This record gives sequence, structure tokens and C-alpha cells, in this order.
Amino acid sequence: MRAAAAAGPREEARGHLAMLLFSGLVAGSFILGALAMPYVDAGAFTALRFVVAAAALGVLAAMSGLNRAQFRAPWRYLLLGGIFTIYFVTMFEGLRTAAPVSQSAVFTLVPLMSAGFGWLIMRQVTTRRMALALAVGAAGAVWVIFQGDLGALARFELGRGERIYFFGCLAHAIYAPLVPRLNRGEAPLVFTFGTLSAGAVLLCAWFWPQIRATDWLALPGIVWFTLVYTAIVASAITGVLLQFASLRLKSAKVMAYTYLVPSWVILYEVALGRGLPPAIILGGVALTIIALLVLLKD
Repeated sequence: MRAAAAAGPREEARGHLAMLLFSGLVAGSFILGALAMPYVDAGAFTALRFVVAAAALGVLAAMSGLNRAQFRAPWRYLLLGGIFTIYFVTMFEGLRTAAPVSQSAVFTLVPLMSAGFGWLIMRQVTTRRMALALAVGAAGAVWVIFQGDLGALARFELGRGERIYFFGCLAHAIYAPLVPRLNRGEAPLVFTFGTLSAGAVLLCAWFWPQIRATDWLALPGIVWFTLVYTAIVASAITGVLLQFASLRLKSAKVMAYTYLVPSWVILYEVALGRGLPPAIILGGVALTIIALLVLLKD
């Protein structure tokens, strides 16, 4: 199966289920990342995260069977791995100053950008209804990012963390349509292993000084818990889910599930006893949910 157009109703349903799980798992990264980032460099943390994730997936991929043909044209993995690393480094760097709910709202801008890249890369056409839904979702995201303050929006007072993370989200939007474009029949597990391995090599080379300067044994437990979660759950598992869904759904529908992430983040924060955000922010979250429902309607 090479592209979403080839997927039948059963495979499409499996793609939707994968992305529902994807959105809930990704939301956990925002909560944990905000707790861990004061203690460790974002680049060094992401590098180790990719190494752990690639090692875990490598074991699973080896058990399912690996061969040289699956790694032909290795430039594909370097390209996808490089794009993936940009997203994760900017995510954790942004969480140093941005609130989890606000940063997760930036993430919901991905579907709009993904629809544009989906057309450029795969010639996936966005209907008027889908374009309207993307616009509604983007409006909801902007509402949350600027906390309903029209004056701040007019002055475009965007926080440093949100600005940094926006460029990562741009990379994420390019990644989704590139997966079916570059996949040559490799299974999602193998393809994700190749992507994460290439990303780990690139990150270790680029952030080696920060890696050496980090006193890993002195880091608090929350950093190690976040590392395990983000490496195994939010890198390896979500990477497989994203590639699995990208081969069965159009890029805009794959990324539509990012609209659920702020809602997941709010639920997690309530569970941690932090309470609900201001009502005006919830209005923006409601718009993102409406956009999701419209995007998923056939």
C-alpha cells in the first residue's frame, strides 16, 4: 500500500484509530516535557531520546526480519530523520518558556500547513469544506495561543517558546506527506526504525558538545521518566502510528487529529490537579474540536 488513495474502508478505519491513539500519546509529551526541560539541554535530551527509541525499534524490526533491500536509498531516512529531529528539538526548547496548553495549540496549526504540503508533494486536493475546517481549526489555535486577547493578536505578541515551536510544526507538516512519497513498500516498523536511526546519528553529531557537558547521573527522576516516555511512547510508537496512518489517509485527515491534542493536555492537567484554563481559552479549544469533526466527515 503506497498511498491513502489505495486504502479501503477497513484500512481507513484503522488509520483513524491509530491517529486517535497518536493524539493522546503526543499530548503527554507536552506535560512531561514542561516538567523536565528546566534540568537538561533540549538538544542533548532529544539526541539520547532518539538513540533509545531507535534501539527499541531496532530490536522489534530485527525480530520481524530485516534485509538490505529495506534500506536502499538511505538518503530517504536521512531526510525524514532530519525533519523529525527539527520538530522534537524545537518542541522541548519551546517548552522552556511556553505553557503546555499554549504550545499544544501551536501544534494544531499543522493540519493547515500539512494540507498545503500534501498538495505540493502528493497532489492531494483539499475540498472547500476541508479548507473551511482547517481555517476554523487555525482560528481556534490562534485563539488559544493569544489567550483570546485581540490586542495581543493585533500586535502579534507571540511568546519565544511558541515562535521556536512553530518552525518545528512546519517541519512536522512536511513530514506527513513525505512518508507515502518516499516509502517504497517498507513496513511502518522498518521505515520508522530507519528514520529514527538516521535522526539519532544527526542529533549526536550536531549536539555532541551538549551531550558531553551534561551530567546525566545527576539529573532528577522526572528527566529519566520523560526520556523513557518520549523515546518509547512519543517517538517510537507514535512514529509507527503516524506512518501507518499516512499510508491509509490523506495528509489533511492524518494531521486533523492534532486538533485533539489541546483537549488531551487540558484533561491531563486537570488530572494533575491544576484545574481548567480560563473559559476564554476553552472557546478556542472548542473550535479545534469542531474543525476535527468537519475534517473527518466524508
